[in-house]
Amino acid sequence: MKIAVVSGASSGMGREAVRQIADRFERLDEIWVTARRKDLLDALAEEYPGRVRVFPGDLTDMDVIDGIAAAVKEAGARVMILVNAAGYGKLGKAGQIGARHTEGMVRINCASLSLLTEALLPYMPRHAHIINFASAAAFLPQPGFAVYAATKSYVLSYSRALGKELSGQGITVTAVCPGPVDTAFFSIAEENAATPWYKKYFMSETEKVVSKALFDAFRGRAVSVYGLPMKAVRAAAKVLPTGLLLKFYGQ
Repeated sequence: MKIAVVSGASSGMGREAVRQIADRFERLDEIWVTARRKDLLDALAEEYPGRVRVFPGDLTDMDVIDGIAAAVKEAGARVMILVNAAGYGKLGKAGQIGARHTEGMVRINCASLSLLTEALLPYMPRHAHIINFASAAAFLPQPGFAVYAATKSYVLSYSRALGKELSGQGITVTAVCPGPVDTAFFSIAEENAATPWYKKYFMSETEKVVSKALFDAFRGRAVSVYGLPMKAVRAAAKVLPTGLLLKFYGQ
């Protein structure tokens, strides 16, 4: 049995990834989805009867990750696509967002992504694809969004290194680094601070970001960046000193 596994599938880019995978990859037998909101996962499963299997739970709980891996082993499944889309961010300066959210971002954005990936690696054959949702925030530090940006830098670095490690096994790893995307992300992030105007100005459509992510992943690209503005940010971060960029960072 060939499957895809998608985390963060209850909303945003994870949910959109499930829909596009279901519509575009008919040779997959099932899509296994995980997130905390069982009701939203069940609603997604109803859209694709018989193709979506639900694994509700919090990925910061290792028992949830172990349960998914055990189910893969029991089913004799091959994980052809793994999409790590679970994650969240909180705007605010150091000391504003609180210890619970600081720890939460590090655990779900970094630790859970890594642990789920490594739990499923034994079940990924040649020509499998890992798609890790990072962010354009990974390209440079972001005052007022420091912890989130740092966690996404981790995702980018981890993905690039993992891709090199797995290249001999024929497994590709793609870090997806979009700018602001039109999801519920910012309504959650704005508890302590408002989203800067320019991020709203450069907002992208979820469908287009996910479509490019899948396109790039299946062409073996290590990084997927949607849109010219974010490609320009990436280029600037490569050639300009970080200190100079931070002088012009508009928080």
